Formats: sequence, structure tokens, C-alpha cells
Amino acid sequence: MRCAWVESFDDRDPLSGLRLGELDVTPPEGWARVDVVAVTVNHHDVWSLRGIGLGADRLPMILGTDAAGIADDGREVVVHAVIADPDLPDETLDPHRTLLSERFHGTFAEHVWVPRRNLVEKHPALSFEQAACLPTAYLTAWRGLTRDSGLHAGDTVLVQGATGGVATAAVVLGRALGLEMWVTSRSAGGRDFALAVGASAVFEPGSRLPRQVDAVIETVGEATWSHSLACLRPGGTVVVFGATTGAMPPAQLSRIFFRSLRVIGSTMGTRDELVALQEFVVAHGVCPVIGTVRPFAALPDAVAALASGHMRGKEVVLLRG
Repeated sequence: MRCAWVESFDDRDPLSGLRLGELDVTPPEGWARVDVVAVTVNHHDVWSLRGIGLGADRLPMILGTDAAGIADDGREVVVHAVIADPDLPDETLDPHRTLLSERFHGTFAEHVWVPRRNLVEKHPALSFEQAACLPTAYLTAWRGLTRDSGLHAGDTVLVQGATGGVATAAVVLGRALGLEMWVTSRSAGGRDFALAVGASAVFEPGSRLPRQVDAVIETVGEATWSHSLACLRPGGTVVVFGATTGAMPPAQLSRIFFRSLRVIGSTMGTRDELVALQEFVVAHGVCPVIGTVRPFAALPDAVAALASGHMRGKEVVLLRG
């Protein structure tokens, strides 16, 4: 089977361990097969290439968490990447839950196998490329903005860092939810991009804002943490999706308790939330922002663009079509 997998780990040069070619795979018994049409690249793939969250005993491991394709029963589907106990009301809280490409082979392949419950019928209004953007970045942003943040229409949200998949998804979805979306970016190009996809105001990192905000979307970590807390109104919420610059900033606990701030960790979402997200996207005419669409042979270029931070929206790779 044609696919892309992790052969070895290298923290300094993660792409050195990426391989494209043919690999034999034995699918888990009883799981549904999906003929993959489109996938997107996420930071999770870069972490895997660095050996973060993936043990050497599981190599070779096919990368990828996002996919849209055609199921073995002929339906056009989106793949939900969270593999967990289906009887739990929130499968993301299953202590044994895993994502595709951690214990089970991922989506960067001609075929991927998942529990049948993990298939969500793709809405015909969405292309395969658009649908493949939803399961990781857009689902994470959706949960953070709706369930975890306590936000209401008219509230103001600061997104730390522009152009990345989750940050862009937060801006696009937040605007559709009636939120006022502010964004920081180190570059003028990044700030212009944020305005183009729906931000109402943009700032340089660390800037003094016109007023304090109701919530902060934090994906950067150490480099922006102090600014995120300082920007929040009393009782505000910082929703943490990631920490690309480091996960150990000064905690500033005195600021957190004195100002009654809430710190919420949030990642991915449930199958039902993926269904709700797709319905919202279609009903509100939201178009997932796609930076580049590449053929499978150029998948390393998509991973390199993500790892370098030189991306605008989602990097999409086509397995067919």
C-alpha cells in the first residue's frame, strides 16, 4: 500500500525520518476501510517525526490524523481520528484514548482503517479537500470556542499567532460564531493574512491592546503566556491548544488566582462535535482556509512548510483525484 510513514526519529531534522513508498499493513479485525482521497498535515505529524508521543517500538508508523475519502460501503466520509471507548459521553477523556498514527496506522495512505463509529458522512456541499481540514485543527478550535471557553456572541477573543491551522480555524469559526477576533503575528504578512480570513484587529506580539479580552486562544506557549494572562479581563479564560515554543513558562499563579482567571486545556473533540462542526460550517457558509494542495509525492514539502511556520491555512495532500 502506498503511504508515508515514520522510519526513525530526529528532533533536529524531523523530515529525515519520513519515508514514502509501499508498506504492508494488517488492519484491525472488524474495522472499516476508507479509500483516502485527501489528507491534511498537522503539528502532530511533526511531533511524531521527532519521537514525541510515539515510541520506537511502534515503528514504522504511518502518519496522519486527518482524512476524507470513500468508505467500504460507498459513502463519502470524514474520518474522526480519536480512537476511544465509544460508551463514554466524551471519548477525549478516555484515559486510554489514542489518535490515529499513535498506536494505529494513520491517514497518509491509500487506505486507512478505523472503527465504523469513527466515520462521519461527508456533507455534499464540502469538497474532499475542505472536509479533510475539519477533524483536527477545526475540531480543536470548535470545541475551544464553543464548549470550553464560555464565550457568547459579541465577546472578544485574542488568538496568539496567525497563519497556522488551528489559529486560522479559530479566526474563521469565531467570526461565524459572532465573536470579535483579534490576532497577534510576528510578521506584517501574517497580520494581513489574519485580516483577510476574518480577524477584526491585528497586533504585534506583546502589544498593549485597546482593552482586555474575554478569552485567549493559546497555541504558542512560553513565548506568549505572560501576554495572554495580562490581556485577560478578570474572570476571563485562556484556552490552551498547544505550546509550540515550549511548555514551561512561569505559571504566574498569583495573577491567575487574584484575577479569577480560568486556564482550560483543550484538544480535538468528540465524534458528535465533529458532526456539529460540519453542520455549522455548511449552514454558515464557512470555507476552511487551504494554503496549498499538493500531490502525494510532495507530502514532505507540506510537512516542511508546517515545520518551518511558512504556511497559510491548511496544507492539503491528495492521494487520488
